[in-house]
Parts: sequence; structure tokens; C-alpha cells
Amino acid sequence: MKSRESLVRLKEFQVTEKRRQLQQLQLMMSEFERMAKELENQIAIEEKKSGISDPSHFAYPTFAKAARQRADNLQVSIRELRVQQEAAELSLEEVEAEFAKAAALEERDGQVRARA
Repeated sequence: MKSRESLVRLKEFQVTEKRRQLQQLQLMMSEFERMAKELENQIAIEEKKSGISDPSHFAYPTFAKAARQRADNLQVSIRELRVQQEAAELSLEEVEAEFAKAAALEERDGQVRARA
């Protein structure tokens, strides 16, 4: 029955690891969203200072153009992280189900041994 105990511990470890990965993805997304908002604020300030808000205008501020590109890149990264988050959530559900199954088998075996 040691193998069942090992299986339960392995599944528990996998659940913990998947939860950690999911939290890490969520933290990264929130950090990227914060950075993008900060860039948007800087862009607005730069546009107000220059009086030009059209990025295609020949005199559009270089800093605002670069900041806009960085903000756009962050938005792309956020979308990619959301896809990874969805996959991680599905993976977590699967591992949690496997853990519950292994724990139930271990509990059943423990009850059988107690009766014997």
C-alpha cells in the first residue's frame, strides 16, 4: 500500500505546483496590466504636452510612439498569458480530480486495513 501513499503525495504535489503556476500567471498578467496603464498615462501626458494626439502625424512625439508600441506589446503578452491561464486552469482541474481519486482509493484501503 506504500505505492498508493506515494501516488497520493505525488498528486498532492502536482496540485500544489499547478496552483502555484496559475498564481504566477495571474500575477504576471496583473503586473503587465499595471505597466500598460502606466504607459497609457505617460502617452496621454506626452500628447497633451505636444498638442498632437494622432500617432500618424509627422511631429508625433517619439517617446509617445515608443510607449504606445510597448503598451501594445504588453497587451499581446496579456492575451497570450490568458490562453496559458485557461490551459493551466484545465490542467489544475484534471490534477485535482486525479488527486481526489487517489485520495479516495487510499482512504478506502485504509478502512479495509482497519477492519482486518
